[in-house]
Amino acid sequence: MQERSSVADLANQLRSELDRYSPGGKLPSSRALVDRFRVSPVTVSRALAQLAAEGLVVTRPGAGAFRARPRPSATSGGDTSWQEVALSADGAADLVPRSVDASGVLVSLAAPPPGVIEFNGGYLHPSLQPERAMAAALSRAGRRPGAWGRPPMEGLPELREWFARGIGGAITAAEVLITSGGQSALTTALRALAPPGTPVLVESPTYPGMLAIARAAGLRPVPVPVDADGVRPALLADAFRATGARVFVCQPLFQNPTGAVLAPERRGEVLRIARAAGAFVVEDDFVRRLVHEDAGPLPAPLAADDPDGVVVHVGSLTKATSPSFRVSALAARGPVLERLRAIQVVDTFFVPRPLQEAALELVGSPAWPRHLRAVSAELRARRDAMTSALRLHLPEISLPRIPSGGYHLWPRLPEGTDETALTAAALRAGVAVTPGRPYFSAEPPAPHLRLSFAAVAGTGEIAEGVRRLRTACAEAGGRRG
Repeated sequence: MQERSSVADLANQLRSELDRYSPGGKLPSSRALVDRFRVSPVTVSRALAQLAAEGLVVTRPGAGAFRARPRPSATSGGDTSWQEVALSADGAADLVPRSVDASGVLVSLAAPPPGVIEFNGGYLHPSLQPERAMAAALSRAGRRPGAWGRPPMEGLPELREWFARGIGGAITAAEVLITSGGQSALTTALRALAPPGTPVLVESPTYPGMLAIARAAGLRPVPVPVDADGVRPALLADAFRATGARVFVCQPLFQNPTGAVLAPERRGEVLRIARAAGAFVVEDDFVRRLVHEDAGPLPAPLAADDPDGVVVHVGSLTKATSPSFRVSALAARGPVLERLRAIQVVDTFFVPRPLQEAALELVGSPAWPRHLRAVSAELRARRDAMTSALRLHLPEISLPRIPSGGYHLWPRLPEGTDETALTAAALRAGVAVTPGRPYFSAEPPAPHLRLSFAAVAGTGEIAEGVRRLRTACAEAGGRRG
């Protein structure tokens, strides 16, 4: 019997026997199922993953599989009924012309000319990417039974389960959709949650690619300032009241570009404010796997603390692997999940199955944790090298925050610095940098640069790049004293 049909047969048999177990009750071990049904361990694993994706069982690494408990009712737990109002509220805002401006995205995507040091990159340098592990994973994936067939539109059950475990809380595999990269997931989320012409609240500053998505969808980005502890709740509440917005997009962990982490006391407040406004929070958890070696324990995603379906979570493997490894996930609870799924199907049908299979092979291999540890150590070393070089050669540039995760710094330039002139001078000096202006949806409070330390070859190139930047500052008149 083919592996694919064996998985389906076993899943059907186990599904029919679930009533034998009480909610929360433990199912037979994988070894027992192998012996009883005379199938391979892989078949058992995939069948259980299928049931987990359907919300019928819960798998716990090292403990086994358990019958899922009934979902909490509106009186005993979360209540997603509010979404029916939020999803149908068109608002009365004037329509906003849809414009597509890719300039802020192209800054981090376009390769600089030969010989130019890449301080503007948004991805890991090839020397930091797990190229051998990805190649091996893709090779193994291509030999999996059915690897070149059509995948489930929501994504492979095992991959959905893996993302659900990473989010934590009450999120299940059934509430996860596999998408083609974080940018695609954000696009789907904004299209699902906000009709054209309406406002969308964004952090200020924020990722230019997200601003481009919003404007291309005919939305009006409204800035909410970020400080050292993340978005400011009082200003977020004011923005909801003033605009009637139904969506707030944020990056609670190592925010791009500031590197801020949403403070513990603000996490619940942000969710409460959004819930009171009948609004969704789109959580872009883009660099959770690029934590630095000296960071402490990471806070859980906001989605893990959200029983009411306020949070639509976006997580991706791309930043920790390769720009071409475009596998990500959307997680949501309640009626909005069907809308997200429908939009994704219309836009892309599904993520190619070989890539999903390769993702499973990669994250399930011993090479994956080794890669994450190596990147964690290297990013810390590069961050420290760039910080030291800037303080030595450009002391007039302010570094208000040294992040413990992510791949860049956000220095504030002296007042009066012309970002455009400095960026052009830097390119002439042989170093590509990103100006701060595209990160603001309104007037910026001060000039900034975003300097990436992940896209360069090593610490030696970082030191040389900062020396070139010093030359550019002198040429552009950006140096003081």
